[in-house]
Amino acid sequence: MAGISFYTNPMSRGQIVRWMLEEIGEPYDMVLLDYDTSMKAPGYLAVNPMGKVPAIVHAGQTVTEAAAICAYLADAFPAANLAPPPDRRADYYRWLFFAAGPVEAAVTNKALGFVVPEGRERMAGYGTFDQTMNALENAISGPAWICGDQFTAADVYVGAQVDWGLLFGTMPSRPAFEAYAARLRDRPAYRRQKELDNALIAEVQQGGQ
Repeated sequence: MAGISFYTNPMSRGQIVRWMLEEIGEPYDMVLLDYDTSMKAPGYLAVNPMGKVPAIVHAGQTVTEAAAICAYLADAFPAANLAPPPDRRADYYRWLFFAAGPVEAAVTNKALGFVVPEGRERMAGYGTFDQTMNALENAISGPAWICGDQFTAADVYVGAQVDWGLLFGTMPSRPAFEAYAARLRDRPAYRRQKELDNALIAEVQQGGQ
């Protein structure tokens, strides 16, 4: 029995957490959930009252929200070297939470067709979509990773946002975004995650035919 229980659906943000799990290289037990049934069942609502994935249970502790799970796993498994030393975590925390907050909100609102009314930008938190994209570009414009030469959990979470944004057209195609995504896609753990989740997606789609 693995020490990590991973609750997911292949067509969800669970892909982010699987990537992180593949990066740390520890065994995990996967629990596949369906949006309309098992994700709303009492058993899973006891894990996450929101009735959504991903979630993990490790050492008797439950963690939900993909960014929080990435940060938790980096700390729980320090041998994977996916978090900087505490005295060098400024960029790590800054951009991890920036992606979970302003980026997520700005991209979602734009995809839904919501535009912040002029003069109400401060209330929105992220200001405008363009401001958010400019700040994100600044974070990932270096030649390596968010925390310099060290790839971290922040790159998993921020990178997943950029990767999906480019794939689905919810983020603009900028040279810095494309270069960052290309570096991410070369990582063996990223490739394993895609193979595993794409295979599951194919099974789900085939079963629905």
